[in-house]
Amino acid sequence: MAALICGSLAFDTIMHFEGRFKEQILPEQLHILNVSFLVPRLQRDFGGCAGNIAYSMKLLGADPVPMATLGNDGAGYLKRLNALGISTAYVKTIEETYTAQAMIMTDLDNNQITAFHPGAMMQAHVLQVPHQADIRLGIISPDGREAMLSHATQMSAAGIPFVFDPGQGLPMFNGDELRHFIDLASWVTVNDYEGKMLSERTGWSSADISSHVKGLIVTLGAQGCEVWEQGHKRLVDPVKPPAVVDPTGCGDAWRGALLFGLEQGWDLLKCAELGNRIGATKIASRGPQNYTLA
Repeated sequence: MAALICGSLAFDTIMHFEGRFKEQILPEQLHILNVSFLVPRLQRDFGGCAGNIAYSMKLLGADPVPMATLGNDGAGYLKRLNALGISTAYVKTIEETYTAQAMIMTDLDNNQITAFHPGAMMQAHVLQVPHQADIRLGIISPDGREAMLSHATQMSAAGIPFVFDPGQGLPMFNGDELRHFIDLASWVTVNDYEGKMLSERTGWSSADISSHVKGLIVTLGAQGCEVWEQGHKRLVDPVKPPAVVDPTGCGDAWRGALLFGLEQGWDLLKCAELGNRIGATKIASRGPQNYTLA
């Protein structure tokens, strides 16, 4: 079985601020905000939700199939995916633009400030959900707005059960659109902040959302996660990481584990337990795709 991963491929520039944002930003001066952060450490990594999720799944022994766009600077990313044994059959290069770029700054409390240039991601709607017999599962993760809308509709029409993972793309959609995504999806996953925004925009509580799908999972970082099924919530305990180094890509690593578990036919609690373990492993390494499984 293969899992179709709709989302972004991006280059991540990760900067480490050896202070705390809250100590540098004066709330009473936000209307004239002008701050500068010294970042002694900087690294550039392969990233993007589709790439990070595919990396997590591949480590677990699954067969991820990313469907995404790269820009004219993306040859190195294609080479990396091929070296990892991850299919590039549905990765398209858009010659007129750059690959998506994320500039991420992390402080000592693991708070993050991100600037994101979408680049080729904004053309992802030119891709079509393929008719590939072994694709039995999918995920709609953050991507171009039009791509997320069209790919969700195409997956539903093809009878492919999928996870709706709006992530940082959630603010692009209004309540009607988000309710439509939920009604097409089989599962929904968000972090706690996104969960509050999703409820606010749809007018549906977490219990309500879970009644429209097979399950809703709300990740809570160091507090574990909530699994909602048919209006009932269960908490899944966190896994203590060996070290807290870099949170970039933890959510995507978690989602790769979720897809792996769903492919195996596991219940959501078991999927969430694996997600917490993989997330704890990832946070101990710098960058979204540099961790390994023991």
